[in-house]
Amino acid sequence: MESTETTTAFRGLESRASGRVHETADPTTVSAEEQARGLDPAYDYDAVDPETLLGAPRDGPAGAGRGHWRFDALLPFPAETAISAGEGATPLVPTERLADELDVDAVYVKDEGRNPTGTVLDRGLSVALTAVARQAAQGQDVEPLACASPGNAGQSMAAYAGRADLRSYAFVPSRCAFSNKAMTNVHGGDMRVVGGRFPDAAAAVDEQLETDYTDLGEFATPYRHDGVKTLAFELVAELDAAPDAVVVPTGSGEVVAGIYKGFTELERVGAIDAVPKVVAAQAAGCAPIAAAVERGLDEPEPWETPDTICGELEIADPAGGAAAIEAVTESGGTAVGVEDEDILASAVAVAQNEVMEMGATGGAAPAGAWALAEDGFFDGDETVVLVNSDAGLKTPDVLRSHLMGQGI
Repeated sequence: MESTETTTAFRGLESRASGRVHETADPTTVSAEEQARGLDPAYDYDAVDPETLLGAPRDGPAGAGRGHWRFDALLPFPAETAISAGEGATPLVPTERLADELDVDAVYVKDEGRNPTGTVLDRGLSVALTAVARQAAQGQDVEPLACASPGNAGQSMAAYAGRADLRSYAFVPSRCAFSNKAMTNVHGGDMRVVGGRFPDAAAAVDEQLETDYTDLGEFATPYRHDGVKTLAFELVAELDAAPDAVVVPTGSGEVVAGIYKGFTELERVGAIDAVPKVVAAQAAGCAPIAAAVERGLDEPEPWETPDTICGELEIADPAGGAAAIEAVTESGGTAVGVEDEDILASAVAVAQNEVMEMGATGGAAPAGAWALAEDGFFDGDETVVLVNSDAGLKTPDVLRSHLMGQGI
């Protein structure tokens, strides 16, 4: 492996099926079978100094030592080569009122809506596009890039592909938020709107693209969840300790798996003593991961009739389902399904009382936390982090409709 093109600690891509580490950063050099069963970036943790990893941001422009690329000691590529728009370094907002209501010691909201395209997924797409741009620079024909998405990932992919001057196609269901559709095109990406729901959009990728393409779907690329793990790094750097619990809105399982990986890596390098409890918060109308955790299953069963107004959470057969279940069970956390009404009410309550704007997806985190508090999940002395996974301006019509339904 060319050490000048990858970071010192990066060992290669580990096969989830066999455990073999392939000494490459290019997934296309790995067998199709192992790609299909999943690859995960692997690192030499002995080569990482935790104080350096979590230290102050280095001097330099966005993408070269600031934002989440400050943690490049545990990313595959050095910050200086990153396709970045300064994603990461999002606010961690203390919320005393939520702490009182949950009856815990402290509650913070990690406001991922402040990323460049308003979603936590920007972290992973930045790393994934850096990998693809590297392949293109080496002469590979990587175009077009493609992914099926409820909306946010397609918009994010279009934005980072534009920075890399690469063509992209986002396949989104007709129920996709207008803001995602509009901004995907504004960023220069092509978009195919597919009738139906997310599975229909996923099926349409191979049906409609009459050429080879680079799949940037969650877990199709090994780099999206690996980029998301930097959220965990930021939490520990900002709190100077690990929180006790992190509640994550969950659809595909990508963000839960990424955050959990981040905490396990911090434990491996000696930066924290224990991994926090990771909680997956799903919409009750589409909760395959929560149902599997409740039944003690290792993998979720596909949800037969998905029905939630929170489109990013409506993933009936999540690609990261098994990884998400491992994250919550191994960390001592859990998964919870909450009704749409509670999700939207929670997003509105945060906006009205804590200034920040949560999208309909982000509202699953406080709604899930309140449900867990009612069930006695918290002991009372915890520091709890709620992940606001996307911006309020992603779904303002949904939030406003909730108020109108209450006569407001």
